[in-house]
Amino acid sequence: MTQIDPVSMATQLATAYTQGTRTQLNTQTQRAEETSSALSKLQSALRAFESAAAAMSAKKGMLQFGASLSVNGIGSASATSTAQPGTQSLWVEQVATAHQISYANVPAVPVAQGGTLSLQVGSGTAFSVDLSSADSDADGTLSQAETARAINLAPNNQGQVSAMIVTVGAQTQLVLTSAQTGAGSTVTLDVTGLPAGALKDSLSAGPTTLAQARDAIVWLGAKDTGVKLQQASNTFTAIQGVSMTFTRASAVGDAPLTLSVSRDAAGTADNVRAFVDAFNTLKTTLDELTRPAKVDDGKAAAVFASDSGVRSLRNKLNDLIRQDWGGVRLMEFGVAMDRHGALSLDTAKLDKAVAARPDALNQLFGSTSLSARSGLLAALDTEVDRWADSSGGQIKRRQDSLATVQKNVRARQTRLDDQYEQAYNRYLKQFSQLQTLMSQMDQTSSMFSTTT
Repeated sequence: MTQIDPVSMATQLATAYTQGTRTQLNTQTQRAEETSSALSKLQSALRAFESAAAAMSAKKGMLQFGASLSVNGIGSASATSTAQPGTQSLWVEQVATAHQISYANVPAVPVAQGGTLSLQVGSGTAFSVDLSSADSDADGTLSQAETARAINLAPNNQGQVSAMIVTVGAQTQLVLTSAQTGAGSTVTLDVTGLPAGALKDSLSAGPTTLAQARDAIVWLGAKDTGVKLQQASNTFTAIQGVSMTFTRASAVGDAPLTLSVSRDAAGTADNVRAFVDAFNTLKTTLDELTRPAKVDDGKAAAVFASDSGVRSLRNKLNDLIRQDWGGVRLMEFGVAMDRHGALSLDTAKLDKAVAARPDALNQLFGSTSLSARSGLLAALDTEVDRWADSSGGQIKRRQDSLATVQKNVRARQTRLDDQYEQAYNRYLKQFSQLQTLMSQMDQTSSMFSTTT
């Protein structure tokens, strides 16, 4: 009689018993994974666009200006979109400097002469330096380098004062420098916490001033008769939209210093091009996720090919691009949209439109700022945030729903595995019994054959 394999037969029948449901669950699992991946990709694309829009908004306008100083080597200037074109006469009376002092003949002393130093910058809070624990090499001597190191590493120093040792010939000096510039950066040292000894005597002799603590002073207009600007920093932002950093003062014989602010056509084009690139990048992702099936190429439809919500998002963004914002359209500033929805920039047309209506470009794009949302950027940001918002956007709701589906599928797969196991054990028992019966029948048949 034909022999059977109980394990093989049980496996085949148990598989056949659960195959239909398993195929269905595998399809659902694959679909859920593809959807989850697509949602993550969509979320990343939307957030990237949001970040790009926020960066554009932070410039406070797409119209870019450039700034320059007429005297080379005196400093640098830059301008943002809020600047106003024109010129301004300046005179730099002095630049801000940080206070720097030195203490001569600082000795190495026994650790017992360490004690506590107290340092203060300007009117700020003093901080203490424990020199009694500054002997890092444990040789019993507090070296000059260990004294400087203790100052730099003092817990409450936090970079306010830097200390270094300078040796010139046989003389060792402790140099202290304020991290800040300005008249308020004066460094003072209190040695009353040190015990009597050579270190206290050396520091009590007082410092030599290497650099005065001075504010920067710049005049708008002529020196002494213009508007005086005085501050601790060498970077001035008093003129709207303009930042100026000075590295030296005006000298006798210098040509008059002039600040010139003018429209930067290349910078403006770069700003608009950044928007075009950001929008096209987002559009490419949306097109990819909603791509229909291509029978000729054998390509299946994308995950969201039939998703009305995602397709509606893509169409809505395209509609916003074409709308009128503040009485002007994006297309009037050299931005064209082809039949596929991709944007391109004609810089010559942009420059001509900006020259004719310099304020219209900023009005068109507007801002995503919470305090002043307006224009195209705000409208696009609102639509994108409706999907990308991490607390209750469309993507978050879909991800939560998808997580529930995946959880249910996993639960069904677990139950199906149990059903398979039960069916396998049942079939294995039945076919094992059948195999035993067939073996017995073979033996009986053999006995009849022998007798005959």
